[in-house]
Amino acid sequence: MSADLSLLVERARPTVLGLFRSVVSLLFACHGAATLFGVLGGAHGRAPQVGQWPGWWAAVIQLAAGALVLLGLAVRPAALLCSGSMAYAYFGVHQEHALWPIQNGGEPAAMFCWAFLLIAVTGPGGLALGPVVRRRTGGAAVASA
Repeated sequence: MSADLSLLVERARPTVLGLFRSVVSLLFACHGAATLFGVLGGAHGRAPQVGQWPGWWAAVIQLAAGALVLLGLAVRPAALLCSGSMAYAYFGVHQEHALWPIQNGGEPAAMFCWAFLLIAVTGPGGLALGPVVRRRTGGAAVASA
């Protein structure tokens, strides 16, 4: 029985990784869109001015790199950029208020950081456009794996 379950889990792995990548990156991109354009409930707190460090740049990374990861294009470098931006958010913004994420409001930054690091390491999984684009262009497109 456990061999059957292991086989089922292995077969589901690409699809589950693809769904995980899609959900995490959609939430991340939505956060960037809310901050930049005031949609989906708007920015949490005051919206940053264009070019303002680090808030505006973080929102641009959230929207652009999150969209790339969502689509399954350039997944590993985009996910690494997302992870790094959230590590900066946690250590540069949240941790000065308290040590633990539950105390300093840094839980989303910590979770996104680790989720995108996982995506960068494991790759896009299934349901990604990168392989489709590479097939159509003969391999000259942006790599996602």
